[in-house]
Amino acid sequence: MHPSDLREATAKAAQKAKDSPSKRTRLSPGQKRQRKRMATVASVYHVPRYPRQADDIIGDQRDPPVRPVISDKRVWASVEQDAKTVIEHAFVEASTRDPDHQRDWVVLVDGELHQLATLNAMARKQDVTVTIVLDFIHVLEYVWKAAFCFFSSGSEEAETWVQERALRILQGKASDVAAGIRRSATLQNLDTKARENVDKCADYLLKNRPYLLYDEYLDRGYPIASGVIEGACRHLVNDRMEITGARWRLDRAEAVLRIRALRASDDFEAYWEFHKVQEFKRNHANKFLEPERFLTA
Repeated sequence: MHPSDLREATAKAAQKAKDSPSKRTRLSPGQKRQRKRMATVASVYHVPRYPRQADDIIGDQRDPPVRPVISDKRVWASVEQDAKTVIEHAFVEASTRDPDHQRDWVVLVDGELHQLATLNAMARKQDVTVTIVLDFIHVLEYVWKAAFCFFSSGSEEAETWVQERALRILQGKASDVAAGIRRSATLQNLDTKARENVDKCADYLLKNRPYLLYDEYLDRGYPIASGVIEGACRHLVNDRMEITGARWRLDRAEAVLRIRALRASDDFEAYWEFHKVQEFKRNHANKFLEPERFLTA
């Protein structure tokens, strides 16, 4: 983003890096240049129930049922609006589709605290019961980082260790996994630094226990991973906004994201008809004696 269009915290970090006496020509692993503005992405869609078991997802003998096709997908992406506003748009869309709240509402999240608080507040405002599911892929990332406290990266032992604990989490035993990995770190006498990711993983699992009831979610046929959002982040945002050499102003970036969201949601043709009518009203209607004839043609 252009420096003047960064969010306040990012702009301060960028200025601090710019004023730093140590000028680095190459960033260290994980270090960022503080030039980006985070986009918020949301989606509403319909999907039939998809009952399955933990062994259908993880296991050598798995034979998962045929995955259902999602329908009526609508996506939003914004670098201008905050998460609360985008989530509110999604809830309004869902209420429009299901005004009497006859369907099961399932919301997939990544566990960010502000996001959870906003979702719960919107559910109360809309007077609807929602089932909040923590994206299983995010959970796996924590488990993998914990595994590398015990095993070397890329080893078969690490993969087996993760597979066993992921299966237990899918069986609804997240608390047992949290206790077990902490116990393993203690028994192996890992110091505070060496076991840091173990404790982070355990804390994450325990903190989000209400949203890790995967055995119940699978039995009810609910989705447990946010592939729709991950895909939207890639093709809606990254493929266009992160092209080499691009630097965006906020209003231009927002306009591009809205157009791409309309196309991804198959709403562009309807929007374009609306756009042409609005253009006629703004620029030409006052030049005709009976402009309504043209607006209804």
